[in-house]
Amino acid sequence: MRATHTRRAYRLSRLVTHGATDTSHEVRTGYEMGIRPTAQHCRCGARLAGDHRGSLCSACRDQRRNTLVSAPNVPVEFWHTDQVREAVDAWHMGRVIQAYRYHPWHGRPLSQGVVAGWFGLTQPQLSRIENGPAPQDLATLIQWAGVLRIPVDLLWFKVPTAGPDPEPVVDEGRDDVNRREVLRLLSLASSLLALPAADQLDLDRLEAAGSRPAKLDPGTLDEYGKVNERLWQAFAQSKSKRLASPVVRSQLSVLNQALHEPQTQAGRRRLCQLAGDLFQLCGEIFFDSDQYPDAAQCYSLAANASKEAEAFDLWACALTRHAFLGVYERRFTDAAPLLNGAAFLAKRGDSGLATRPWVAAVQAQTYAGLGDLTACERALDAAEQVTHLSGPARTSGWLRFEGSRLAEERGRCYVELRRPELAEVALADALDRTVSARRRGSLLADLALVGVQRRDTDQLVMYGNAALDAARQTGSAGYVGRMLHNLRPQLKPFLADGHVRHLDQQIVQLKTVSVV
Repeated sequence: MRATHTRRAYRLSRLVTHGATDTSHEVRTGYEMGIRPTAQHCRCGARLAGDHRGSLCSACRDQRRNTLVSAPNVPVEFWHTDQVREAVDAWHMGRVIQAYRYHPWHGRPLSQGVVAGWFGLTQPQLSRIENGPAPQDLATLIQWAGVLRIPVDLLWFKVPTAGPDPEPVVDEGRDDVNRREVLRLLSLASSLLALPAADQLDLDRLEAAGSRPAKLDPGTLDEYGKVNERLWQAFAQSKSKRLASPVVRSQLSVLNQALHEPQTQAGRRRLCQLAGDLFQLCGEIFFDSDQYPDAAQCYSLAANASKEAEAFDLWACALTRHAFLGVYERRFTDAAPLLNGAAFLAKRGDSGLATRPWVAAVQAQTYAGLGDLTACERALDAAEQVTHLSGPARTSGWLRFEGSRLAEERGRCYVELRRPELAEVALADALDRTVSARRRGSLLADLALVGVQRRDTDQLVMYGNAALDAARQTGSAGYVGRMLHNLRPQLKPFLADGHVRHLDQQIVQLKTVSVV
């Protein structure tokens, strides 16, 4: 139901922005039917002009922008209510955050999703902090107190004088060795997967002789599948995606060894499916570390393994991830044929999965990059079919597309199509939901670009700096950092502003992070 109302709102917004002729026709028709337009009011009570776009006045819109990005500046008396003082006296930062969220000064309680974003956390993580035992890590307590701007004299711990953080020591030699080891394992697995089944040993004879005790049974293969699922979960929950790399390498080595052994036809197909799953995870790690050729190789291996396994949904997702590299690097004509192939494969897959809507969402980004508004919106409507799937949506592993990303996808398309008014509504809606720290950073970068398109330097600087902070907190200098580096050429008309110049300099200094 919510998706239907959202579509109607977007279509109405497009009707208003497409020209005065269509709008006047609608108004004229309403008068002919005896319907008079009612005055629009903001939630604060202020009356909105007849041609005002959106449901918030300028002051409330600016306040919402600020709150979505960082904690607001609150008056001194904010910290002296009974609820806040009780939480502080309990020496429990989680209760302090909860009291902060429910403070009447905000007008209405702040959601856990919004406040979690200030700390670089997810909504479930903040919920556990608020309701669990008191956090004890001093460095974390200091950081959170700074985010909320809690007066130092109220704290139960000492805050050191601010100083420059030491530069992290990176062992470049070790980093290069680890990268080569991953690529060696990937290449080896690719060669093993390419072997035709006819070249394998006589499995029935080996089974009868009992000479291959290492042959994997279905139960063991199911356990390998559970390991893959946990690796995806660790990847999704980790603030720095590259931290999952060592364990992924270990599991990849296990699958390589299994591929050396003779298997039944069903067992080999299952192994290929597991490998296709894990190759996609390897590609995500490389992608997040700004190593796109390596990510492309992983997605290609994932597609080959999925083809061998006859796993059509897995195969379609591998092609979609490969195509997204083209979208991300603005090579839209290269992405289009891959996505057409993915859409064809998805039709042969499980209609109960979200594969088809996800392919449509990435196709919408491609059409937006090609400047085709009609095809883009048609693909976005197809992506919204994810909300009508029967049964629970798959939200982890190689297929994680579900309804919560629809506003995000729509907003990104409108940014590409240079429709800033429509984009800001969708992106602010997405930012107000529970999103990962990595996705939050990308949304902030898109909202900074909206500021460029609207020539609003305040919005540009605020969201640009917030996206920088997100890139540093998550170690996602590849994914979010690349978006910020793509933003730099569009900052040139605004460089007379000192704040914009400072943002530009900070983006230049943002370094990419390699897989370790």
